Amino acid sequence: MPQTRLSISTRGQGLYEFTRAAEDFVAGHGSGDGLLTVFVRHTSCSLLIQENADPDVQRDLNGFFSRLVPPSDDPSMNWIVHTMEGPDDMPAHIKAALTQVSLSVPVTGGRLALGTWQGIYLFEHRDRPHRREIVLHLSN
Repeated sequence: MPQTRLSISTRGQGLYEFTRAAEDFVAGHGSGDGLLTVFVRHTSCSLLIQENADPDVQRDLNGFFSRLVPPSDDPSMNWIVHTMEGPDDMPAHIKAALTQVSLSVPVTGGRLALGTWQGIYLFEHRDRPHRREIVLHLSN
């Protein structure tokens, strides 16, 4: 069963699309049907399948999560205890807990069965740049 690791460099909070890399991995391993599992090896970022046509969707998602879980130095977050790595640390863990660290995407005829406007994204929840590792696993 084919497996690979992707490395994605982030520049701070936001969505980083890697659909093309996932498509290339799947295309390089035959033309059959199967399932692609996508897993991120970190606890302060997550994965999303989301619209990739209108950048306003990404802007609105970032805005929503920023309002839902503000930094720990915001007065509404004074209950947070884990602040060792800065005011974005625990909120990043909360955002990751609200989303997902693993995705399953059907593969049909050697292609991802994503919808017309769907893309696969790493959702970075930390402010500073990071290098994130994603594992892709293809099963038949």
